[in-house]
Amino acid sequence: MRLVVLIVLIVLAVWLIRRAFFASDKSRKAPPIQGDLVACARCGMHLPRTEAREAGGRLYCGEEHARLGMGP
Repeated sequence: MRLVVLIVLIVLAVWLIRRAFFASDKSRKAPPIQGDLVACARCGMHLPRTEAREAGGRLYCGEEHARLGMGP
């Protein structure tokens, strides 16, 4: 009887450990991006069009790059 209880406890522990590891992997994935992706005219970083800043007819990733203009 002790052997059966020991086996059940070991199986339960392994199941809980595997569940904890796989649950943490799922939570690390980034959420999908909705909408069109555009590239910053200065650094080339891709971001959703709704988050891009427009200056001089070009799209930038932030205010600083919009202020600086085209990259080198």
